[in-house]
Amino acid sequence: MNEQNNSKLTHVSRVLRGNMTKEEKHLWYDFLKKLPQTINRQKVIGKYIVDFYCSAYKIVIELDGSQHFEESGIIKDMERDEYLKKLGITVLRYSNRDVNENFEVVCEDILKVMSTSSDC
Repeated sequence: MNEQNNSKLTHVSRVLRGNMTKEEKHLWYDFLKKLPQTINRQKVIGKYIVDFYCSAYKIVIELDGSQHFEESGIIKDMERDEYLKKLGITVLRYSNRDVNENFEVVCEDILKVMSTSSDC
């Protein structure tokens, strides 16, 4: 099976787009959607579905809930990040708490990474 065109994951990604977390909605509607660059929500990349992806800068933005701070979540995130890194993709991770309590800082950080990207 071609990992880039996994129909099962594509279906799951559609479902996830319709059921975004409060933090994903906040980041999407109040910041990412307004950027001039195209940002994809719940994008399938290989065997993973990432929260947000900007192909122009090869940046993935992940919002981490509490499960990401448990041992199994940490290990899965490390594997995912390594896979994406091998594809030349930078992964930005923010906790839900960051989005809720430091929204402007998260947005500034994303813009800073985009502005220093060597791809554009």
